Amino acid sequence: MKNGYFFTGFPGFICNQLIREVLKQNEYNGDIYVLVLQGMMDKARNEMKAIVSELGLEEEAFVLIEGDITKPFLMISDNDQVRLKEKVTHVFHLAAIYDLAVPRDIAFKINVNGTDNVNNWVKGLTHLIRYVYFSTAYVVGEREGTLYETELIRPTSFKNHYEETKFEAEVLVEKLKEEIPITIIRPGIVKGHSQTGETIKFDGPYFMMNFLERLKFLPLLPRLGKGEAYVNLVPIDYIIQATAYLSFLEKGIGKTYHLTDPQPYRAAEIYSFMMEELLNKKPKGTLPLSVGKWFLSIRPARKFLGVEKEALDYFTWMGQFDCTQAVKDLEGSGIVCPNFKDGLKPMTTFYLKQKDNPNYQIPIL
Repeated sequence: MKNGYFFTGFPGFICNQLIREVLKQNEYNGDIYVLVLQGMMDKARNEMKAIVSELGLEEEAFVLIEGDITKPFLMISDNDQVRLKEKVTHVFHLAAIYDLAVPRDIAFKINVNGTDNVNNWVKGLTHLIRYVYFSTAYVVGEREGTLYETELIRPTSFKNHYEETKFEAEVLVEKLKEEIPITIIRPGIVKGHSQTGETIKFDGPYFMMNFLERLKFLPLLPRLGKGEAYVNLVPIDYIIQATAYLSFLEKGIGKTYHLTDPQPYRAAEIYSFMMEELLNKKPKGTLPLSVGKWFLSIRPARKFLGVEKEALDYFTWMGQFDCTQAVKDLEGSGIVCPNFKDGLKPMTTFYLKQKDNPNYQIPIL
């Protein structure tokens, strides 16, 4: 039987890159079905044409399905439901709202209710071989110390509603592991491609670059807090390659993987690396994080600096991700997480080319 790959989250950047990698690693064997919101159809058609042209696919092998994960049965038409039930063998659920400042009701509707709907839909597939759920390593919330792939422990609190709702969603997926073949992927903080620097938006580690770029006119720039916390930055190419590989690995069934950097740098080190590469300067002095948080509580200051205040929480959070299971199961594949420093130059070059492009800037509220 020909494989049928079903993706939510299209035409998002991570999703369209994963589609390319899944097809490449599986020798282009299979049809692609992507769930697309009605308002995203034009963008989805353009991305579909790009993938079809780039990979030399037949256009009928790539099918756009109009739907919505926040609705029962994903709001897929009856005709499409019948076809998908028989054709889909692999499901990749990536659709979510990725925003540290997201209001709880919106995050809960998309991340939790949406995942529950996808879970229920997946259970009705006739020929399911694998259900891959895209979570985040930060489901750990405020828990600190060494954090393992084999754990899903409810923390006493979360740093933001994004973490909270991704945890609740993963709990729902975890419960299904006894019923269907599931692999859960937990990436660290995603950054651009390790070789090209390409990314779709300047959030996560790029907040630090925004801060430095906006304040480069100052005679000296202080370090933000002590910066002792490890910040786990992972290039998109590693996440995509590892996900595609582990999603088809037989021993990956029932496992959860931390796609994190096994040798991350501390916040102070990353800040210094970025400042040297971006501005050819070194930090002088220290600005207490409490002052930084106060300053970022002022909306015009956040907009000017291009930094979400929630991002500062990751400068003081003292957790480290153990990724032994992922590293072990990737052995022999040639897929390893690149060193952050090795990808810093292309990351900076891409940022400088696109920093004034409004399509790359996320709204700072």
